[in-house]
Amino acid sequence: MAVRWMASRFKSFRSHLHFPNHPSINTSTQFSAHAIPSKSDHVNEISRLLSDYRDPTHDLESRLPQFSSEISADLVEQVLKRCKNLGFSAYRFFNWAKTLPHFRPTSQSCHILVDVLGSSKQFPFLWDFLIEARDSGCCEICPKIFWIVFWSYSRANLPNDAIRAFGRMAEFGVEPSCNDLDQLLYALCKRKHVEEAKQYFDLVKLHFAPTAKTYSILIRGLGDIGDSGNARKLFDEMVERGCSVDVPACNSLFEAMCKGGEMGEAYKLLGEMGSKGLEPDACTYATFIRAACEANDLHSAFRMLDRMKRHDLAPNVFTYNYVIKKLCADARVDEAYQLLGEMVEMGVTPDLWSHKTILAYHCDHSEVNKALKLVALMEKDNCVPDTHMYNMILKLLIRVGRFDRMEALWLHTGDRGFYPSVSTYSVMVHGLCRKKGKLEDACKYFEMMIDEGIPPYHNTVEMLRNKLVGFGLTKEVQILSDKMGRSSSCTIQELATVMRGNKEYVGRRCQEMEWESDSET
Repeated sequence: MAVRWMASRFKSFRSHLHFPNHPSINTSTQFSAHAIPSKSDHVNEISRLLSDYRDPTHDLESRLPQFSSEISADLVEQVLKRCKNLGFSAYRFFNWAKTLPHFRPTSQSCHILVDVLGSSKQFPFLWDFLIEARDSGCCEICPKIFWIVFWSYSRANLPNDAIRAFGRMAEFGVEPSCNDLDQLLYALCKRKHVEEAKQYFDLVKLHFAPTAKTYSILIRGLGDIGDSGNARKLFDEMVERGCSVDVPACNSLFEAMCKGGEMGEAYKLLGEMGSKGLEPDACTYATFIRAACEANDLHSAFRMLDRMKRHDLAPNVFTYNYVIKKLCADARVDEAYQLLGEMVEMGVTPDLWSHKTILAYHCDHSEVNKALKLVALMEKDNCVPDTHMYNMILKLLIRVGRFDRMEALWLHTGDRGFYPSVSTYSVMVHGLCRKKGKLEDACKYFEMMIDEGIPPYHNTVEMLRNKLVGFGLTKEVQILSDKMGRSSSCTIQELATVMRGNKEYVGRRCQEMEWESDSET
């Protein structure tokens, strides 16, 4: 009986499934004389095309000529920014655009392309582009391009390749300077490749003239990995070499000492700053406030906040956020709200993280009304919730069974300028599948995702298929797989084989599900 009822319900909901707040993008859309496409329309269509034809075997170039007359430097830049995770497709699009007689790459578009290729770890193509740009002169090779390369290799956990890129700068007519060395060391240290950064610095420091900034970068990096001892040695070396010790250098040392568990010694040096003609700044106090919060010492954190106020120094939003996070961890949410009010009084605008920490507390404690009120407060203050925040609330509403509020929130997201991503749809599909009697709704949101041309995660497709088969709804499995097969997205077409039950399919998309993530902030 239950299976027959569900099968009949499936037939009904597909016929009236329309969601005007979330317009899909279709590269084959025909515009009437009264609907002239704007530049943003072309950006959307080309971006969709690059996503649909992301595989090297896809004939992307044959679909691009329809946009030839619309190509401009600005449009190319917008497309590249939109397709940061589609390195190879973006590279093919850029190379195709260069063949057009009316298009000439700008320095900005070249920088964006290098960033896109680096972010997607397409390093061979990145170097091919740099060599071609050098030889053809289509783009000026400047130090900033190499700074992007340093960051790309560091993010990819390839520190030695970042160092080799620094060594190749001269091949491209760029003589490396101390400022370029600083950029390399900073990129390496921010990604915790401190040992490699320190070793390379020791190798080349006699060929450059390191400044206090150079030493500060390494000192802070050593502090990040808890090596306060070497941080102190490096600080002493800086003094011995005659570098002018400034407040940022002291702040780097304070941070290293605090992270290394030398809070007492750090407080002592803080007291000695005045005798050296240096006045602590907001960053100085922020370092101690952050360390106090991490040491579970809110009393010291508030004492430092008061000391800042006495010296007419305003804490920035990041400093406040550390205290708010600690207050929420200690279940002192009322005080966290008070701190939000104090931020406004001090002229500091709370950001997403200021609210996200409090929202996570409400979600963890199933406080639906308080969570929704917080979102309303954010909107009043023109602080737009991000995808993660909406996902948190939707998870909460599904978990506690408030499906009426879930639907209301979903229907009004478009009015707030938010359009669901694959992670948001996955939250809905996975969450509803786990709720008794909500399989139909899970399929509704899955169909919406397909209609939008958003490729689902492999495990989302597999989970929904298993649920349907478990209820004996094999006909619905066939309907969904056929619909996926008709999609304009090549990736969705390929995933149709998963819906049909092909176990040999290997998905290319990231399988990490936000629904299954333990971390909400």
